[in-house]
Amino acid sequence: MTRDVQITFDCADPAALAAFWAEVLGYELQPPPEGFDTWEAALAAFGVPQSEWNSRSAIVAEGAPRVFFQRVPEGKTTKNRMHLDVRVAPGLTGDERMQTLQAEASRLEALGATVAYRVEPDGRMEQGFITMLDPEGNELCLD
Repeated sequence: MTRDVQITFDCADPAALAAFWAEVLGYELQPPPEGFDTWEAALAAFGVPQSEWNSRSAIVAEGAPRVFFQRVPEGKTTKNRMHLDVRVAPGLTGDERMQTLQAEASRLEALGATVAYRVEPDGRMEQGFITMLDPEGNELCLD
């Protein structure tokens, strides 16, 4: 029996990081509850103090895990023990693969990510990938 999964990010700025990852994954921001045009209107109606309005955010996509972002007081201090591999070049090899990965890396850099390093195909087992850091320093791989 499989289970539903939610991926959770601890972060400093849930709204900004959710917007970044929505672009990376092709998700959308989770819409506000029924009866509200915006999250701000819902949170105000629920009596949530304005200082807490950016304490959480989420992104969603049909048939995919929900990704939840929660504000935490501490910053990121070490390398992730888990990261997401974003499959942007399935079935591609060699130069075509690396050009596709580089194009996506450039798009994500414009959104605030940085390239950590690039691994080239070796003609044997390694197909090539680009490791990046999201705007808060979380590692991800373009694969």
